[in-house]
Amino acid sequence: MGEDAELKGTTTRDGFRVLWVGVKREPKVFTVATLGAVLFGVLTVADAWVLGWSTENVLIPAFDNGEIGTDMLVWVFALFMSVAVLRAVGIVARRLGGGIMYYRMQSHTRRAVTRQYLSLPMEWHQRHPTGQLLSNASSDIEAAWSPIMPLPMALGTVVMMGIAVVQMFVADVVLALVGLLVFPAVVGANLLYQHYSSPLMTRAQGLRAEVSEIAHESFDGAMVVKTLGRETEETDRFGAKARELRDVNIRAGRIRAIFDPALASLPGLGVLVVLAVGVARVTSGATDAGDVVTVAYLLTIVSFPIRAIGWLLGEFPRSVVGYRRAQAVLDAQGSMRWGEAELPRTDKGALLEVEDLHYSYDADTPLLRGVDFDVRPGRTVALVGATASGKSTLTSLMTRLVDPDSGTVRVDGQDVTQLRKGELSGSVSLVPQTAFMFDDTVRDNVTLGADVADEDVWAALRTAQADGFVAALPGGLDSLLGERGTSLSGGQRQRLSLARALVRQPRLLILDDATSAVDPEVEARILASLRDDVGGSAASLVVVAYRKATISLADEVIHLDGGRVVGRGTHSELLATSPAYARLVNAYEIDADADAGAGAGAEGTQR
Repeated sequence: MGEDAELKGTTTRDGFRVLWVGVKREPKVFTVATLGAVLFGVLTVADAWVLGWSTENVLIPAFDNGEIGTDMLVWVFALFMSVAVLRAVGIVARRLGGGIMYYRMQSHTRRAVTRQYLSLPMEWHQRHPTGQLLSNASSDIEAAWSPIMPLPMALGTVVMMGIAVVQMFVADVVLALVGLLVFPAVVGANLLYQHYSSPLMTRAQGLRAEVSEIAHESFDGAMVVKTLGRETEETDRFGAKARELRDVNIRAGRIRAIFDPALASLPGLGVLVVLAVGVARVTSGATDAGDVVTVAYLLTIVSFPIRAIGWLLGEFPRSVVGYRRAQAVLDAQGSMRWGEAELPRTDKGALLEVEDLHYSYDADTPLLRGVDFDVRPGRTVALVGATASGKSTLTSLMTRLVDPDSGTVRVDGQDVTQLRKGELSGSVSLVPQTAFMFDDTVRDNVTLGADVADEDVWAALRTAQADGFVAALPGGLDSLLGERGTSLSGGQRQRLSLARALVRQPRLLILDDATSAVDPEVEARILASLRDDVGGSAASLVVVAYRKATISLADEVIHLDGGRVVGRGTHSELLATSPAYARLVNAYEIDADADAGAGAGAEGTQR
């Protein structure tokens, strides 16, 4: 899908270009489906010839002679059965091929969009609502390929129409030309339909994304909605957008309801005009009645191809809109570029170097400005700073979830932008603030499908102080956690998230406030284990920390303020030399003491 140029022409032209993408992707299936449709079209016209031949050579002689031969009856039966069987074969080939193309193109495009989602950096995802991304990968793709299933039928009927038109000209040129006036009328009706329907289709696809977005937010924030009693307001918010989508679809449906009958009536009007002109020509002796009837009958055969083409063209506005929306994802810029460098294969801790790092979400408001520090192998460094000082953003830069505006992050002397894809994640693990759990077993949530022995899983769980509650679960490692791990407490989810990182034996482990829901005693045991146990040796450790007890365990503290490093040293050194640092960590300690009782209670009782 991504190989075609951007669609910028008329809806009809762009619609055919979308179909051409599918044809190029599935040429063999398209050929089989089209041949089936052509076979069906030819045999539909052949029905008229078989009927005429049977009438001329069997029925009329039978009336004249008063008898009919058995041989002739067999021939007639064989002719009709042959046509019927071959036409059935054509129908099966056409429908099966069209269906295969439709579902294969959906599958191919969905995989392409999903791969693009995974390759785009986090900053791109932060600019696009989840509901829109869901719509791009579902309803937009379905809309984009909706015309490809009837495409073989439409092409087959074009052949049928071509044969019928030739026969019309053979019968009477003037009447054929009169009958063919239907075609400009069809083109005009289609252009008029697209003019009015395309804006509505565009708006409808956008509203589907907005409805999906509101639903996703409501489900994701169910706790907030329920605890604050906002069910009615959320229902009204969703309902208003759903009604807007309904109204747009109804308006589009009304236009389609006018277009389809108008298109279907055009051949009938053509027949009436042909009969009127034909009567005048028969009266003047320019033609005979049989030719008039033949042209009129053939024009009724042409009506089916016209309707089939109308169905195809009627899907184009929705198809083009869906294709454009999905293509916008595939054309999105910002995919990270990777090099070919590799990191050393060793069990020792990694060296992390951050040099003159600058980053901003908004060009007018820089967040990080010239950040410099390093983490020596096997050392533990705490990042401390006020809210919005850039700590979480810094962890994203260190793990290359996003790239800096300028500056360099190096691991073991290698610029992370020059590493081969997947190389960084093999040596560096990030445990984020929010512990996300999949609706799966404990084992699969820790391993994420990697081939890891249960002994190693339990070892990671012990280091994360999670082995006790996991062993107490009914199924142990095979226990299902439910969606987002709702059967666990916040602290338990954080410990499983930590075990997920540890089981990969990283040489550099980054904790972004990853133990905030764990009581201080358990947190102290976790950090003590991490200093000795990560990857089986002393790995390098970066901790975004707030609690004084946690910070004091670090070999070195980096104090961030206003997007800059304003202090560096041990915890005790900074307490003595930096009043701002002392005020900050003491303020955190007061808040932590106030919340410790509630946090410990929730950790001990909820599961």
